[in-house]
Amino acid sequence: MSSAEAKTQRSREGPTRFRVWRAGLGLRPADFATPPEPRSIGSAAIGRAICEGEIQLGGRRRELDEGSLWDLRPLPPRAEADRHGFAWLDDLAAFGTKRAREQARHWLAEWLSRYETGRGPGWRPDIAARRLVRWINHAGLLSEHADPALSRQFRRAIARHAVYLSQTWRGAPPGLPTFEAVCGLIQAGLALKDMESRVRPAVKVLENLCRGEIGAGGGLPGRNPEELLDLFALLVWCESALEDAGLMAQPQHQGAIARIAPVLRALRHADGGLARFHGGGRGVEGRLDAALSASRVRTPPQPGLAMGFARLARGRATVILDADRPPQGPEAAATGHASTLAFEFTVGRRPLVVNCGSGLSFGRDWEKAARATPAHSALTPDGEGSAVLRQLRGGRVMLAEGPQRVECAPAPERGPAALSAWHDGFAARDGLIHHRRLDLGEDGLSLHGEDILVPLDASGGGLRALQGLGFTIRFHLHPDVSIQPGEDGLSAALLLKSGEIWQFRHASPARMSLDPSVYLEKTRPQPTPTRQIVLDASASGSATTIRWSLSRVTQGAAGTRDLYRDDMSIT
Repeated sequence: MSSAEAKTQRSREGPTRFRVWRAGLGLRPADFATPPEPRSIGSAAIGRAICEGEIQLGGRRRELDEGSLWDLRPLPPRAEADRHGFAWLDDLAAFGTKRAREQARHWLAEWLSRYETGRGPGWRPDIAARRLVRWINHAGLLSEHADPALSRQFRRAIARHAVYLSQTWRGAPPGLPTFEAVCGLIQAGLALKDMESRVRPAVKVLENLCRGEIGAGGGLPGRNPEELLDLFALLVWCESALEDAGLMAQPQHQGAIARIAPVLRALRHADGGLARFHGGGRGVEGRLDAALSASRVRTPPQPGLAMGFARLARGRATVILDADRPPQGPEAAATGHASTLAFEFTVGRRPLVVNCGSGLSFGRDWEKAARATPAHSALTPDGEGSAVLRQLRGGRVMLAEGPQRVECAPAPERGPAALSAWHDGFAARDGLIHHRRLDLGEDGLSLHGEDILVPLDASGGGLRALQGLGFTIRFHLHPDVSIQPGEDGLSAALLLKSGEIWQFRHASPARMSLDPSVYLEKTRPQPTPTRQIVLDASASGSATTIRWSLSRVTQGAAGTRDLYRDDMSIT
């Protein structure tokens, strides 16, 4: 780092260092009101990998090469949040060996030596809250057999963090980070002696956040299913912690949990993972079900849309369709995807049709590409998306010119698990409306679809604009799906790991091809190559209809145990 860069960094850190210094005035080392009990669970496999010199930060593997965790340079913001938020501590605690405990204490000592006074990127309130919660959860591991001077420094840092959060939580970014900062403050107030007075004000703040930030339908403006799960798990944990301390969560807090639970059930695929839309991944294996169980809310998915998504479920199959406008507002539009009428299809424990996912873990280029319509199982005319990604000054990429109207309704005339939806995202540019109809067959053994392009005004210029317009329909496949093209050029055989064989078939003038694709999931260390079925066609006449289907032709062998994990990035 040059001297000029160092001076700039010091000037940016100045206000933070002052707040950290002020938060520590007159503080004694923290004492615990009750013995801390871990509430965050890590992966023993990942903990073992860390001890062997390989750590996962921001969704990517990084080699330590005998060096310190704090010497890794440079790291993107999400990786820095994992590093300074001590996300790795959960995994070392889960591994639980002597070496893992020693590694955790060593990295803690180094962090205190380098950053305790307010230096570095880890003092944003939500990151500080994550660090504080993990310190409290694993205080026994970090203090056991530690040098008395380090133990005292550690407990003093815990107290300083609690005071710092009480003074700075308003500075957290809006949405989930603000909830994290406030819930971290509640955790500290419940766990530490002489901090009890901070609990009730923080509980009141949390109630106001639940009232103002979580919609009446239980959704978030960014429409990110995984972010909704993160928030839900945080609220459920906080409610449980308050109950353990003999306190009651406030009505708005309890109401938010009750509203969110059925939404998450609607966004849950048959394999237990979340629908992957608007920057969200499938979630860590089992986390969704564990959070729903801990909430004690048994409300099933409600009729209609859930956070703008439609769900079809029969037998062992689920279809989840993005049936609303892209996320609105400055913050939401900066992370949302152009995925209107894109869908995912899961059969039992096996995702079949997916969206590419979030490229956030793999750099800015991947993130931008993953937000565009072609990265989704959707229709695009001549390469144009249902919304435009526009880069602003400062590097932010915003969704613009997206659909103004999106409608979706059940189609009982087609079947008990059928829907019909349309959007006008192509109207301004191409003068057409896109209709998508989906029908999930009996026992979930088939999915029939229609994609229809209709001129905005069949009596005027719309018809001429539609004539000859090229368009593409994509079906991105999960990496575990093997595919073989049929000899007729109209079909393909899809082999699942369960042993089931499905057939894709279309009856239309479209040309079918099997093209490369990519699967982006933060629990995987890098983008995973996969395939996509692509239908290319040209519009003609007053309307153009492409019919396609996915049908099971062979079931798996009797007695086959279909075990599936999609988060085994480090084993």
